[in-house]
Amino acid sequence: MAERGGVRAVLLAGGEGRRMGPLGTGRLKPLVPYGGACRLIDFSLANARDSGLGEVLLLSQYEERRLMDDLHRVWNRAPGFRVHFGPYDGAYRAAGAGLPHELPERTWPAERGTADALIRKAGHVFGGDREQVLVLHADHVYRFDYRPLIAEHRASGAALTVAYQRIERRWVHLFGMVRFDRAGRLTEFVEKPAEPTSDLVFAAFCVFDAAVLHRYLEKLDGTDWQHDISRDVIPAMLAGGEDIRGHEVTGHWEDIGTVERYHRAHLMLAAGGPRAGLPVERMPRTVRPGVDRGWVADSPGVVASLVPADLVNDGRVEHSVLFPGVTVGAGARVRRSVLLPGATVRPGQDIDSAVVLENGQVQRVEDPAAVTEGTRT
Repeated sequence: MAERGGVRAVLLAGGEGRRMGPLGTGRLKPLVPYGGACRLIDFSLANARDSGLGEVLLLSQYEERRLMDDLHRVWNRAPGFRVHFGPYDGAYRAAGAGLPHELPERTWPAERGTADALIRKAGHVFGGDREQVLVLHADHVYRFDYRPLIAEHRASGAALTVAYQRIERRWVHLFGMVRFDRAGRLTEFVEKPAEPTSDLVFAAFCVFDAAVLHRYLEKLDGTDWQHDISRDVIPAMLAGGEDIRGHEVTGHWEDIGTVERYHRAHLMLAAGGPRAGLPVERMPRTVRPGVDRGWVADSPGVVASLVPADLVNDGRVEHSVLFPGVTVGAGARVRRSVLLPGATVRPGQDIDSAVVLENGQVQRVEDPAAVTEGTRT
């Protein structure tokens, strides 16, 4: 099914989560649990669905089968929206509510970067009535209606419209810095600048004119490049004199690239941060089937924390976020921490500033009070 209005939404989801340490070990980064209620990838998919897009093309490279099976079970059940799996999509459609026994043999090389993913799946990205390509990522936490962005892009006639946000300049070096002239045209784009000259950063989602994007991908393919949209494609378009505009993102946006950012984002939630809009319907069905979906603001032994209604707590929980199925033993204390689905804290155990994995492993987070990068409101 083609996207409504000639827009092809693509979701880049190839991360292994290496920078997340034990939290990312043996786990697909897009499926990292978040907020006690969902996974990282659910944000971009929920945004696309709620923006009226009927389909999102998955561009993945790391353990594709595992990710596709999960998304097919979770997102391809209800009518009106689905995740498209490119060359594997026919097999998943034929499987209906189940999963395919076999997939077509892979006949293309592994992608090396975000731009490579677009090149290798070009037959599914371009063509037909697709006039725009909406590029999304699977590890960003935000709720956003893409319709005004797409409408603004079309009205301007630009080759590319990038979403951007204003942050404290001291953190710009962690992101892609952007600058615009008085007419709103992009004049500078620098990935992780050593000395930022702007307080505006690329929010990592954007809308391309499909024909222009295709042309630049073909131009770059085969050259000595980094196979990356931010490091290669956008700078090449800027150098080529293309009309590139910006669309400001004023709401909460979070790049979950490291365990420190993951941890701090949860501390913000526990402190009453922007939890509204979490796609909460996804977590119980995929991680803890059948558990109570309720959440309680206050309960015995719980202070300023986000905890599920099925929490078994014989200890004390402070300023933390707990997922469904968690058990806290007698006399245990949990502070400034994140406990993943089904985690158990032993009686008398004292946990502070950590992520507790499903198997009870405790991953400490260094100096959480100093971790402020990547937080935008």
